[in-house]
Amino acid sequence: MLLRHTPTDITDRKALMINPAKTCQPIGAMYASLGIHGCMPHSHGSQGCCSYHRSTLTRHFKEPVVAATSSFTEGSSVFGGQSNMIQAIDNIFTIYEPEIISVHTTCLSETIGDDLTQIVKKAYDDGKVPAGKHVIYAPTPSYVGSHVTGFSNMCKGIVSGFAEKTGEQKNQMNIIPGYVEPSDMAEIKRLTTEMGVKTVLFPDTSGVLNGPQTGRYHMFPKGGTTVEELKSSGDSLGTLALGSFASSLAAKLLDTKFKVPCRVLPLPIGLAATDRFIDTLRKLAGVTVPDSVTFERGQLVDVMTDMQQYLYGKKVALFGDPDQLIALTEFLVSLDMVPVHIVTGTPGKEFEATITELTKDSPVPVNVKAHSDMFQLHQWIKNEPVDLLMGNTYGKYIARDEDIPFVRHGFPILDRVGHSYFPTVGYRGGLRLLEQILNALLDRKDRDSSEESFELVM
Repeated sequence: MLLRHTPTDITDRKALMINPAKTCQPIGAMYASLGIHGCMPHSHGSQGCCSYHRSTLTRHFKEPVVAATSSFTEGSSVFGGQSNMIQAIDNIFTIYEPEIISVHTTCLSETIGDDLTQIVKKAYDDGKVPAGKHVIYAPTPSYVGSHVTGFSNMCKGIVSGFAEKTGEQKNQMNIIPGYVEPSDMAEIKRLTTEMGVKTVLFPDTSGVLNGPQTGRYHMFPKGGTTVEELKSSGDSLGTLALGSFASSLAAKLLDTKFKVPCRVLPLPIGLAATDRFIDTLRKLAGVTVPDSVTFERGQLVDVMTDMQQYLYGKKVALFGDPDQLIALTEFLVSLDMVPVHIVTGTPGKEFEATITELTKDSPVPVNVKAHSDMFQLHQWIKNEPVDLLMGNTYGKYIARDEDIPFVRHGFPILDRVGHSYFPTVGYRGGLRLLEQILNALLDRKDRDSSEESFELVM
């Protein structure tokens, strides 16, 4: 395999990305759109772009992902895609009858300069949008940022398109969950329900991309945040944005436009981050933490202390989305593990500063780089081997070539199932993530143990 020829000599690369640790903005925008009830994502660009974005999400979630496209041709590429998009809006509402069309751009439509604000306005003016229906939009050029950026931009577009201020404050909290799994969104809702806090979670892909098999196909499943809930977000007590890269833009817009105060927190992965989420929610909503949640916390602490001997000092390499990596790094440090190589494909200098701060007491200096790639990560691993690799499916090649235990985490996961159904946020999610880490390490211990040290009870 080509990865076996990765050199150990590291050179500074500024104009070349090899094996990127990300994918493009429209995928994130499409994922966010699927978390709105009755919404049809629409890719303003070529058919090939839309097909790629749909297939990537379908492979990850093992669910059919539906989206429309403006179907650019050579003529659209030269003269603009306005007529294509207006015709598409008319066709989509006529044939598929969604409540909402959520438009995101691609490289091509951004490069030629299509103005979504003007095009959508013309669609309304021309009567192409039926009464009671909606068209929202977000610019998501693929050559900037990553799928996390696209998710963030579409969340901001959702707020711009729906949030209203009536002057009558509602006893509810907005939660923007970040780029996480449907299972994670369901877990966040379960925790808030346990605490007796009414929330508007958006987007919400639980029940949409991890729904049951009923024998009947529904283009628009029952799940997703409703238009009424989105409109009410402007009257909420406050907003919790989980993950600064994916969620802060929308939360800050609610703050500046509707005076809904926001707090930006790391994703609640692991003990400390979940404690922070629960405590902040408790204070803002004015509730107490129920015994059931305290019990779950105690279970996680119990396993952390019981298994500490197998985690202590283990070196870890990580790659993936910045919000996920920040939360994972904090969790690993709390387990007395040692993150040593960390890369994300999403740009952002604050990522490097945050990771450096989290690992400042580490016995090994951390290699961390934003807007980097897996080639860089592989070179670091070759120079300083690790005991565990964590990241999406594409890490399996490095794990195989370097003979490293591998835990799949993040997006996309194309060769395993479970991520859509079992959360990694919250105390229960932390317990599952800890189990995955322990299983990977203990499987390796069993594999490498001599007959004399091949233990039955760990």
